Amino acid sequence: MTPAVRAQRVGPSSRRGRRGARRARFGRAELVEVLAAVCGAAGLDPVGATLVRVTNNAVFRLARQPVVVRIVASRALRHRVAKVVRVAEWLAEHDVPAVRLWDGVAQPVRVGPHRATLWHAVPEVGGRPTAADLARLLRRLHALPPPVPLPPWEPLDDVRRRIADAEELDPDDRAFLERRCAELAAELDGLEWVFPRGPVHGDAHLGNLIPGPDGPVLCDFDSTCVGPREWDLTPIAVGQLRFRRTGAQEELAAAYGFDVTRWSGFPALRAVRELKLVTSVLPVLRSHPEVQAELRLRLRSFRSGDTSVRWTPYR
Repeated sequence: MTPAVRAQRVGPSSRRGRRGARRARFGRAELVEVLAAVCGAAGLDPVGATLVRVTNNAVFRLARQPVVVRIVASRALRHRVAKVVRVAEWLAEHDVPAVRLWDGVAQPVRVGPHRATLWHAVPEVGGRPTAADLARLLRRLHALPPPVPLPPWEPLDDVRRRIADAEELDPDDRAFLERRCAELAAELDGLEWVFPRGPVHGDAHLGNLIPGPDGPVLCDFDSTCVGPREWDLTPIAVGQLRFRRTGAQEELAAAYGFDVTRWSGFPALRAVRELKLVTSVLPVLRSHPEVQAELRLRLRSFRSGDTSVRWTPYR
């Protein structure tokens, strides 16, 4: 998931904090300090970098080298970064269209408690990726032999970690989210799957496709695992239901050959996906208060079970 803050130019003024405010763990100033340390360790230049987005990761595009720096913003999710590197190497070995790690640097880059990965920036040219593009890449990914080791699908693990790492969370909301995790875990255990388990992207939506000179490429391997293919077909369906994105679900289903919304297990997968969309910003709430209004809307409608409420991307 990639809800975003507005892209911001990084400059000297970004290092100044707000007097009297509680120090944010992952505010702009803190992230710029980490970026400088990561670039120093990798022999790169952070001057003029653009902050593209911040949720579970802070993503910077460097101005002086064709590099994207991805810093893990949630302390509870730093364990995933080594797997991200393994998955990127595996996809490169099989020539799957995907972002590639920056050469010549041992990855992940470790700076104190922080973890980061460095990537070749993709020249964003060509048409906007479509759901049919995503279906084609998913079919290719799903057909691969899994690398060793690749973790099993545990879709609620990152949700629980985000709740535990939340910067600001009402105790009643925390109790509800923890209880909902337990309920959904029980529902998932009872599902009868259509496809055999195998490699899945884990967060397969159009925001994780980048247009490139040779066609779209996959990015964001935080959630890649061995799991049910049905899960990779769920984000587009939920995006259409919650974000007014028409047509993509039908296009994905036609191109992949399976309509997940017609499967009996879809309501459970929808609830899990929506829970992820609600909780994705919990570790950075104090750092990025601009997301709080949308979080309240999502949490209120999710708690009430009102599936008619439309959400907007975090800004």
